[in-house]
This record gives sequence, structure tokens and C-alpha cells, in this order.
Amino acid sequence: QVQLVESGGGLVQAGGSMRLSCAASGIIFSINAMGWYRQAPGKQRELVATIASGGSTNYADSVKGRFTISRDNAKNTVYLQMNSLKPEDTAVYYCRVTRSGVPKYDYWGQGTQVTVSS
Repeated sequence: QVQLVESGGGLVQAGGSMRLSCAASGIIFSINAMGWYRQAPGKQRELVATIASGGSTNYADSVKGRFTISRDNAKNTVYLQMNSLKPEDTAVYYCRVTRSGVPKYDYWGQGTQVTVSS
């Protein structure tokens, strides 16, 4: 059974930093991509950042220069370092892991709340 366990969310003041972690367990076949998405109240879920197995990254324009995604392939863990946080970063953050080969899969974490106070 695949599980994605997220941690690190909470309340932080604007300008502060926070680090999210997501550990995947029960995955047998190697993960292709790992990523973070977020959903604010009343808004659609949006991509924050992704990282491929080779290390290439992709960021939403709104977080470029402030957030850094990284992964530990040996631990099947992905991290999101968030600096210079803004109130508009407040959202539930979801971890996602995918594999495009055979077998194909797409798993989501349960989400962790990040609240940035002004």
C-alpha cells in the first residue's frame, strides 16, 4: 500500500521560512517525478514545483526565487524549502509522485496546511 506522509506545515509570519517534507512508502517501482501543489480556499489546485528523477526542476512563476524543491531518491522523499513567505502563499500543500512508465501511477498526499500571517 502506497503512502505519502507530509510534514512541516503550520503558521508562519510573512517573510518567514518553512520546509515541507513528503516521504513515500510502499512504492516498488522508481518514481519519475515528485512535486508540490497547493490549493487556496475558493481556488483551483495549482502547481508549485516539480522535480524529475534526474533533478531537473520546474517552478510556478509566483514562487521562483523564493521556493526550492529537492529530493532524496534513496529515501523517496521530496522537500520544499519556502523562503520569503507571503500571505498569498497560504494554502493546503499537496505532495504528488508519478511514474509514466510501466507500471504507471499517480499518487497524492493528504495535504498539509500552510498559513502565512501578515
